[in-house]
Amino acid sequence: MCHCKHCQKDTGSAHAANLFSQSAKLVWRTGADAVTSYTLPGTRHNKSFCKLCGSALPSTQTPGLLVVPAGCLDSEISMAPTAHIFSSSKAVWDEALGEVPAFEGLPA
Repeated sequence: MCHCKHCQKDTGSAHAANLFSQSAKLVWRTGADAVTSYTLPGTRHNKSFCKLCGSALPSTQTPGLLVVPAGCLDSEISMAPTAHIFSSSKAVWDEALGEVPAFEGLPA
């Protein structure tokens, strides 16, 4: 879970849930022409997304590091988060999220 200010802006939320791999290789079977990427000037922060629908997509942020936004996967993720990074930038309101009521759908 990345709490940096860049990921907060990318997601419009308190953090980004990403999967990281130094050994996986990304191969686009179709749709590569719809993928666009943006690197924030003066940083290594990169975001790839579909220019047709805006969905977040995997990207190679630095050579040898594949970053996959967890929410972009169609399959269920069997692992739980293993770390919070950039916790010094954590949103103030993120601390008490466990105390907020939960609804299975849109509340009436």
